Amino acid sequence: MHERMTIITTAGRPDELSDELAQKAHRALGFPIVPRNKRSVQRLQKEYGKDVLVAGKERYELFRIGMEKPFFFHPNSAAFRLKRVQQGETDPLIEASGLKIGDHFLDCTLGLASDSIIAANHIGKSGRCMGLEADATVAFLTQVGLQTFATDSSMLSEAMAAIEVMHMEAVEFLKTQKTASWDVVYIDPMFSSPIEESSNFSALRQAGVHKTLTEEWVREALRVCKRSVVVKERYDSVVFDQFAFKRTIRPSSKIHFGTITK
Repeated sequence: MHERMTIITTAGRPDELSDELAQKAHRALGFPIVPRNKRSVQRLQKEYGKDVLVAGKERYELFRIGMEKPFFFHPNSAAFRLKRVQQGETDPLIEASGLKIGDHFLDCTLGLASDSIIAANHIGKSGRCMGLEADATVAFLTQVGLQTFATDSSMLSEAMAAIEVMHMEAVEFLKTQKTASWDVVYIDPMFSSPIEESSNFSALRQAGVHKTLTEEWVREALRVCKRSVVVKERYDSVVFDQFAFKRTIRPSSKIHFGTITK
């Protein structure tokens, strides 16, 4: 899979920790490390003509050329959604997918792992949650973030720790799986048209790999799932009718879920 050209550098005032984090990213991704030498990210992009991954003390930040803001890991809406679950509310993903304790959940489009966090919490330690991410750098940042993000919530930390991250294109991975090997296969193709969203989700849209849902993707997902395939899309997406997903109407939201149940 072709990966974008990227360089790795440290924070503006590098220390031993920044150097270690830069080396960690280099070992995982193979991108070269460039000394910061007090240069701005914009200057590095201009001099090298490449995207810049900054290994900071608090987190990694990915600055792709042309991006308005950097991409970095944060559980975003998942933290708020888990609080609602604690208060007895039902999460729309769980409602649409019918996930049960002990289920195996495959997220074909991991991104920031917000939905996988909700799924991992619901299925518990007896379940399995794996997320696929086609972009190597996004996969690395999300994997590291899931393992290291500081939170006082044990529910959030346990859910994040339970997610397996796989850098692989979804259809390619699905073809390697046995028939009916995952209870629920989940697809969030990242809405073709933007809606109101967090600034970091906007950065993910710019940083991530964009894939349109195809007949092959749906066919492989249906083969691999034991119970259902779930898709999340804008309310006005053609995907629901195109692939005969049964839509879960959410009058107060522009985001709808669709399900094909075996």
